[in-house]
Amino acid sequence: MRNYATQMEAAKKGIVTPEMQTVAGKEYMDVNRLMELVAKGEVCIPANINHKSLSAEGIGTGMKTKINVNLGISGDAKDYDLEMKKVDMALKFGAEAIMDLSNYGKTNKFRTELIAKSPAMIGTVPMYDAIGYLDKDLLEITAEDFLKVVRAHAEEGVDFMTIHAGINRRAVEAFRREGRKMNIVSRGGSLLFAWMMMTGNENPFFEYYDQVLDILREYDVTISLGDALRPGCLADATDAGQISELIELGNLTARAWERDVQVMVEGPGHMAMDQIAANMKLQKRICHNAPFYVLGPLVTDIAPGYDHITSAIGGAIAAASGADFLCYVTPAEHLRLPDADDVKEGIMASKIAAHAADIAKGIPHAMDRDNAMAEARHKVDWDEMFRLAIDPEKAQRFFEQTPPADRHTCSMCGKMCAVRTTNMILEGKEVKFCSEK
Repeated sequence: MRNYATQMEAAKKGIVTPEMQTVAGKEYMDVNRLMELVAKGEVCIPANINHKSLSAEGIGTGMKTKINVNLGISGDAKDYDLEMKKVDMALKFGAEAIMDLSNYGKTNKFRTELIAKSPAMIGTVPMYDAIGYLDKDLLEITAEDFLKVVRAHAEEGVDFMTIHAGINRRAVEAFRREGRKMNIVSRGGSLLFAWMMMTGNENPFFEYYDQVLDILREYDVTISLGDALRPGCLADATDAGQISELIELGNLTARAWERDVQVMVEGPGHMAMDQIAANMKLQKRICHNAPFYVLGPLVTDIAPGYDHITSAIGGAIAAASGADFLCYVTPAEHLRLPDADDVKEGIMASKIAAHAADIAKGIPHAMDRDNAMAEARHKVDWDEMFRLAIDPEKAQRFFEQTPPADRHTCSMCGKMCAVRTTNMILEGKEVKFCSEK
């Protein structure tokens, strides 16, 4: 029987939990140092007490940058088997988190199966599920109803929940006063905004925030403070609405920590490259260095079909500048529900961005695999290069599509391969092309 409610409470009491030991091993970090960071809130370890298959991960200061994969059914695409195939792909390629964003019908069967099988952290947005779970129209839902959905997800074993508690009346006033090109692009944020406007009531997740925290504390669910007013286009980045909500999120972070509830803070979606680093510093300052979870940011608005690339560019800059957790974006973003191929492309792009940022941040052992790849390339050892590649199957398939006459080269340069030429000279051999057979 554990004598602490959450990882944060344990850390404050000086208790090293099994989850802390797991994370410390993965991160090459002294467990006592990790415990200090968890106690301060600079690292969170999302680990619901009912998620028995979890392999714990740390998110925050000194940790490797983690990535999240979104999936789930909608009214227009409700194939649960396909979504589970996407889960298998996310696990195969090393995603540390999976968010079930299902928003159609009774979603708990899929979610409970997902939690039972997944060693990755599982996240949800209870607001998405409220209408289907409660079988009520938005206007009919009460504040108590919203809390019921939060409790249901917590009981099922969800490790972190996006709760849009920062879009209160003050933040809405700032948003409406200034105006925007894209208004509100957060699905959960837009639903809450609509509910607030139709009922005349305060955001229930803000008004009853203490009750939300009580539920999350009971199951050790990490709260991911959603950015309902995140920019949905470059023109809306770093505006009054975004910053007003961020100020509210800083206060909500401190209130959660007082109750030993772990926190992540969610960040902007679309942003020009020159604003990204400053936004990361601003968030860390206002939100007391809580772990920062960003969607992208997408650095241009004109690349539908390629937004896995626009987000990877922004994500690499964001993570190198202080973001801790990247939500993947697929090529289908802004267009349709992603298929399995889209999911793989999104995962690869985000993994590359996260890894590049870890190298820039000097995360321990981040470059080990890169150094091993350099050695394999020096030796022109294709089998080892494939093994070390982030996507071994694709690397090998590309190589074999146009195989070279000499396996010690590739079909790009053939016998004029720079590596081969230099190796031969350094080995005291003569380099020939025309007379060599």
